[in-house]
Amino acid sequence: MRERTVLITGGSRGIGAASVRAFAGAGYRVAFSYHSHEAAARALEEELGGRARAFRADVADPAQVRRLFEECRSAFSPAEILICSAGIAQQKLFTDLTDQDWQRMLDVDLSGAFYCCRQALPDMIRARWGRILLVSSMWGQTGGSCEVHYSAAKAGLIGLGKALAKEEGPSGVTVNILAPGVVDTDMMAGFSPEDKQALAEETPVGRLGSPEEMARTLLFLAGEESGYITGQVLGQNGGLVI
Repeated sequence: MRERTVLITGGSRGIGAASVRAFAGAGYRVAFSYHSHEAAARALEEELGGRARAFRADVADPAQVRRLFEECRSAFSPAEILICSAGIAQQKLFTDLTDQDWQRMLDVDLSGAFYCCRQALPDMIRARWGRILLVSSMWGQTGGSCEVHYSAAKAGLIGLGKALAKEEGPSGVTVNILAPGVVDTDMMAGFSPEDKQALAEETPVGRLGSPEEMARTLLFLAGEESGYITGQVLGQNGGLVI
């Protein structure tokens, strides 16, 4: 396999960190971003040695995203694979949502992916090859009570990915969307063991998903063998949404 460069946003924790490990282990050069979890990002960078480099960036800021891609080019090469996994979540009644809650959710979870795709595509189009993978959610497919703003942003990623797949397919760039179900990451830190058990029992396979499972799927979708898959929403949710 030719050595390629992947840029992963939100790479210091959860699905992002698992993806950094998976891609580095598979021989990719990995650039990844973090926003506030610097200690975790540096620990991961040290763990993986020269195969991964961490860069601070708030994906909601287009200027910081531009700098992130410049740093990736300088450290390795232009990103041939982009994985947008940076995101925030919040549980709140719709009637309690503030303007700030709504705007920050859209800025990070949806606009952040837009800014990253905009930076990645010129290099991919010139190379006539690229992979863009957007991490959405099952709530982007079905909507989640008390997570209206999160559901809206994640649904937006699905629309973005499908439309972009049609536009960029002729340029050799595929775009796919991963829609995880309930995955046991630190985003679930506020859930009690009883809550997690209830969610596991509600899931047909009887358990929660792991970040490593999501990362293996992203690794497959990024490969040469997946070149005929584009514009697809892969629901990896243990059968919770079918």
